[in-house]
Amino acid sequence: MYVIMKNKIINNRLNHIGPNFSLHYNEPIHLVKSKGMYLYDINGKKYLDAIGNINIVGHCNDHVVESIYKQASILNTNTRYLYNIMEEYSEKLLKYFPKKLSVIYFVCSGSEANDLALRMANNFTNGSEYIVIDNAYHGHTDSLINLSPYKFKSKGGQGRNSNVHILDMPDAVRGKYRFNENQWINKYINEGKELIDNVAFNKKISAFFSESILGCGGQIILPPNYLKQIFNKIKSNNGVCVSDEVQTGFGRIGKNFWAFEEQKVIPDICTVGKPMGNGHPIAAVITTREIADSFNNGMEYFNSFGGNPVSLAAGKAVLEVIENNKLQENAQKIGNYLKIKFNDLKNKFPDKICDVRGEGLFIGVDLVEKGNPDLPDSKIANFIINHSKKLGLLLSTDGPYDNVVKIKPPLIINIDEANYLIECLDKSINYYINNNI
Repeated sequence: MYVIMKNKIINNRLNHIGPNFSLHYNEPIHLVKSKGMYLYDINGKKYLDAIGNINIVGHCNDHVVESIYKQASILNTNTRYLYNIMEEYSEKLLKYFPKKLSVIYFVCSGSEANDLALRMANNFTNGSEYIVIDNAYHGHTDSLINLSPYKFKSKGGQGRNSNVHILDMPDAVRGKYRFNENQWINKYINEGKELIDNVAFNKKISAFFSESILGCGGQIILPPNYLKQIFNKIKSNNGVCVSDEVQTGFGRIGKNFWAFEEQKVIPDICTVGKPMGNGHPIAAVITTREIADSFNNGMEYFNSFGGNPVSLAAGKAVLEVIENNKLQENAQKIGNYLKIKFNDLKNKFPDKICDVRGEGLFIGVDLVEKGNPDLPDSKIANFIINHSKKLGLLLSTDGPYDNVVKIKPPLIINIDEANYLIECLDKSINYYINNNI
């Protein structure tokens, strides 16, 4: 009976939902509820969520749910009115940013935030040229697909626009320059600077968009000094530096609240989204007074739903949970523990795992054939996520070769759940090897 119901839901989706609106896993999961670290399917089976980065403080968090309900029962309206919670939340959020970043624009999604950041950069610089890092993803609007090599270079993409310029992804494992090469970091930096100067020689740069850790690139950690040098070069050519913190912000990386802090830089514009409201539709652009004043050029900025009272209540509650439960510290603690355990697996399976990388609870396990980084193995990566699902663990893959298992759980994960995550990964790789799959 359940199989018939599931097939009906799948057919309904195929008939009425956009056909490239993708689903996880070879056998999709029919979910009915969620709580904390877990999702539950229609048969009552529970799954440990190791990729729920959007639900940063856990699924259906009581404080977030109660805050949304309380505000929704009192007032929800558009942003042309005054209400206290906008001031309360704005002051609270800005405390986490460098003083230079002092003006907020509220929107509804990370894509909308990056699209607005692009408008603001264009207005401020009057530039036409954009610099991005290879394999970056910045959002699903038309303007952002054009800034996302992860999309425009892939199947269905229309390729690079002439005003978009791509820096090599500084991947020390299988990139152009690697760990074992002398001055590998400086080679990426110097080539990046040269490209920027060449672009700026005849044309005007608008913006450099960068994720502070490259998620869709395969959880790539930017090497020390890389972002600082590239930022300096962009700014010397009068461009704007935009840090996309949609995936990495709000304490996920543990040591710092924002991933750009790891690189010791301060962007001109920072964008946040997804986790900001624990899944509620709220996102934001945070920028300098100078850029905000320039954007105030006579055309009003109006967003009827971005920054509405209920969304702001969700955002405020998320920050309160992160603070009160010390979730940034937990991200660092559990993240460090997971990396140690993943490296133990790397030593156990040297032919399958070539690298473990990440910060806090933003980790990637790079899978290969025969221990060779030049042989990325999407087959075993796909097997692991589907076999782990059978064991009750939700994982996903990413990277240009789809061979990196990514781990981005809610920040409330504990040691027991981390151990179960490791156990499932261990069992999945063992099963793959022992059954000659």
